[in-house]
Amino acid sequence: MVEHFALEVVLPDESPDMPPERLAELAAHAETLGYQRVYLPDHVLPPGAYGMDAYGGVYEPLVALSYIAARTRTIELGTSVLVVPLRDPFVLAKQVATLDRLSGERFALGIGVGWDRVEFASVGSDFTDRGARTDEAIRLLRHLFEGEGPFEGRYHGYETGVFEPRPRRRVPIVVGGMSDAAVRRAARFGDEWQAVGVDPDGFAARLARLRSWSDRPVRPTVRIAYPSGDVAKVVEEARAFGEAGAEAVAVWFSPVDGFADRMAEFAEAVR
Repeated sequence: MVEHFALEVVLPDESPDMPPERLAELAAHAETLGYQRVYLPDHVLPPGAYGMDAYGGVYEPLVALSYIAARTRTIELGTSVLVVPLRDPFVLAKQVATLDRLSGERFALGIGVGWDRVEFASVGSDFTDRGARTDEAIRLLRHLFEGEGPFEGRYHGYETGVFEPRPRRRVPIVVGGMSDAAVRRAARFGDEWQAVGVDPDGFAARLARLRSWSDRPVRPTVRIAYPSGDVAKVVEEARAFGEAGAEAVAVWFSPVDGFADRMAEFAEAVR
């Protein structure tokens, strides 16, 4: 049981009509309300329109978080989640290390393997080996950030090369997902695990499985939604996840209309 869990926010990035300034304004407001971290979602080339039903990530998350970092001071920044196998891991490492330095060491890299086969095909990325490529990308990022010498992998490797800026601390990796593969990935590589689309009982069962696979100190967290309705029900749900072991609850308050009000209402009600 976690009696006091951290509050986090999944920012609304589903509308091409929303100005990017709104993301920064909401992040700054979350900071004043005492939220610990804000997240942005990710899709590169979805087969359907961006919107609340399936696809978020209108503004590229790493670029947008750099902008948000300049408009905030203390709140942590993260991705929920970045589709790693759609990206070159060397470029991703450079982006992550740069964003972490620019933000004053406030960035957490939330990763996922993706789920939309059509999106992978559209960008010319193999869908079938996305899990293996994600695992290797994590190992490569850690090597570039913390290791020395060459790296040899199945998909990527190098003999010589200088990587800078080297992060001045261990950049947290948040592994998102509910599948056995995702939970194993969190147990093996993650600093945090973010569950989604699950009830508290299911979360507790998955957390027990994660603990059985590793004794590493992986921080368990969950992502839920509060689009509208009774705040008391969402507070009850969040507290139930805390009872089940979640150390942080990230809430998606979309749509944009009323987002700030629901975010403030939830923060006040849950404490």
